[in-house]
Amino acid sequence: MKNDQKTRRILSIALIALVGIVLFLCNQYLDSYQLRIINLCGIYITLGLSLNLIYGFTGLFSLGHAGFMAVGAYTTALLTMPPQLKQMNFFLEPIVPWLANVEVGFFWALIIAGSITGLIGFLIGAPVLKLRDDYLAIATLGFSEIIRIVFTNLQNVTNGPLGLKGLPPYTTIWWSWGFALVSILFMAYLFKGSYGRAFIAIREDEIAAEAMGINIFRHKILSFTIGSFMAGIGGGLLAHLMGTIDPLMFRFLLTFNILLIVVLGGMGSISGTVISAIVVTVSMEYLRFLDGPMNFLIFKTDGIPGMRMVIFSLLLMIVILFFQRGLMGSKELSWDFILGPKDKTLNLPEEE
Repeated sequence: MKNDQKTRRILSIALIALVGIVLFLCNQYLDSYQLRIINLCGIYITLGLSLNLIYGFTGLFSLGHAGFMAVGAYTTALLTMPPQLKQMNFFLEPIVPWLANVEVGFFWALIIAGSITGLIGFLIGAPVLKLRDDYLAIATLGFSEIIRIVFTNLQNVTNGPLGLKGLPPYTTIWWSWGFALVSILFMAYLFKGSYGRAFIAIREDEIAAEAMGINIFRHKILSFTIGSFMAGIGGGLLAHLMGTIDPLMFRFLLTFNILLIVVLGGMGSISGTVISAIVVTVSMEYLRFLDGPMNFLIFKTDGIPGMRMVIFSLLLMIVILFFQRGLMGSKELSWDFILGPKDKTLNLPEEE
């Protein structure tokens, strides 16, 4: 058994090294458009895992992810923008004095943004997590819209509906995939421990979990806060990849895209979320040719706007029909899954 554990540990280290080599080669030889897609894949892995923790593993049907991403994006942007750039953006109404000259490093800006988002998630979760199912979804969606409307009207803090432009392009392949790998490892170790098992027990049956001595509210609020923290970091990475943000960017459609990744990959599956995030992000980009003119043997089109989304939706419907629990269900891609399970044969005493 010790040899099996050592072999799997070596294989895990080799896999991480292989991912690093692939990312290095991509960074060296791919163009800016292809690198942008790879960066989006890494960011959506972090965002998908954050929502999967809340919804897939703990069973909390939350629709407020776009609001948490907005908090993370604006916080990171305001902390990293140089004072001269802030002055250029806030030309209708000057920025508040206590933010005018603040400038910190990108890493610390992301950590601060995640912490602030986690605190807001805690404050929102305290009253709404007593609700269940559809009522919880409506409440979290309402708070997400409140955050967006507040950002639209805070002219001297967020620049209102004009948004923030010219953000430093700090998000690189190393930042986006670095946080993605950290998120994957964190989730993997979390659900090997007691807290992860408690989250799953709450999802399966709250009454039974409470009877087993699990503090339902404390674990719910913990899951919601951690998921909000990760969403804030994902929002900050997305902001510095896009280079510009505004309140309209963080509408419900953004939450829907992340929810789609979770459901398609399999609720309660880490590897399913990773695979789904990559497939959905790449498919959404490389199906753009469907919106332009096409010339087939039988007919040709001048370009139908929205055809990409129609075809993409049909493909999703086919996948859901054949994989109702998502691509992975609740299974995980592990070395036991790939190489075969460990030998569990019992050493019974021989009969006399």
